[in-house]
Amino acid sequence: MSSNPSRAPHGRTIRNSSGYAAFLPAPLPPPIAWDRALVADLSAADRAIGRLAGEGRRLRNPHLFIKPFVHREAVLSSRIEGTRTTLGELLVATAGGTAGRASADLEEVSNYVAALEHGLERLSSLPLSLRLIRELHERLMRGVRGDTASPGEFRRSQNWIGPPGCSLSEAIYVPPPPAELLSCLDPFEHFLHDDTLPPLIHTGLVHAQFESIHPFLDGNGRVGRLLITLLLVERAVLPSPLLYLSAYFEATRELYYEHLLAVTRDGAWERWLRYFLRGLKAQAEDAVERMEQIDGLLENWREGLAGARLGRPKEVLRLFAENPFWTVRGVAGELGVAYTTAQRAVERLQAAGIVSPVGSAKRNRVYCARDMLAMLEAPRAAARSLPEALPPS
Repeated sequence: MSSNPSRAPHGRTIRNSSGYAAFLPAPLPPPIAWDRALVADLSAADRAIGRLAGEGRRLRNPHLFIKPFVHREAVLSSRIEGTRTTLGELLVATAGGTAGRASADLEEVSNYVAALEHGLERLSSLPLSLRLIRELHERLMRGVRGDTASPGEFRRSQNWIGPPGCSLSEAIYVPPPPAELLSCLDPFEHFLHDDTLPPLIHTGLVHAQFESIHPFLDGNGRVGRLLITLLLVERAVLPSPLLYLSAYFEATRELYYEHLLAVTRDGAWERWLRYFLRGLKAQAEDAVERMEQIDGLLENWREGLAGARLGRPKEVLRLFAENPFWTVRGVAGELGVAYTTAQRAVERLQAAGIVSPVGSAKRNRVYCARDMLAMLEAPRAAARSLPEALPPS
């Protein structure tokens, strides 16, 4: 490596004998210009997330929303990386049905769910750290196309970012060389525990820095998005994991990569943070509206069954709220009841127009609560028109 790297407050570039330049980000936090625009975006995001936290505490069964929101996030986060599994396909497969999608895509999305659930569980005994990040990566890449990329291990060779098939010399961005990884990751881990900045600003800085370091051969984008949710939960910004940014990043994909690149190229931290905060606001508003709609649907279901001897059908309603797809066998196993008991309960919901069979299979038939699926698959319920670019600061 060159002994005279070019330097900037946000990092430095190292050029080697092969001619490529790799970027080493400076330790966090960067100097931040707290202008009116950034303060306004932080205030708006705080208000929106505060409302979401309040709704999560107010609703009768807020835990019902965690599983469907996690599945939705898994599909959208993986879609950014090129998979094409739909939410319906993932949920059908989870219910034990046939998804119809290539198993490789489905496995990648399912692994995202497993990694997020693992991370949330581990937070009770292990703070966010390089160790937990490696665990997330191992769960994410286990048994899928990227499992040749050393699941759970930081890379030992150079990676780069650019158009498909591009060479290292053609790359748009080259993260730190393997020999420099620990010099970047050690201060990154230290900053994970820094509580001197507003939590939303801290989370935005962590995500961008992780993407700049790109410590794994594959799966960095998905791990970086997992960190957002885990940080918000760990810092008690939200009482439960109800907020995810993948829908926003997917809808503004070009801006997402543009702002991340501008951080490494120009140190444009303020513009990245404003973009990030606007995403938090948009997705918090979406989550609140989606939760209210789903809660209203559940109330309509209950009213539709009013006067009937509910018994098991009432319990099965909860299952179809968590996942719109179930088989009778799956319901029986989940509730610990006889197959015939579960069958009667599902038939009661079918008679009330709440669920209907999918396809014409007679054995292991899948039933779907189509109204619930439609609410989960709908485009952003709030803030549907996103700006193409940030207004000038």
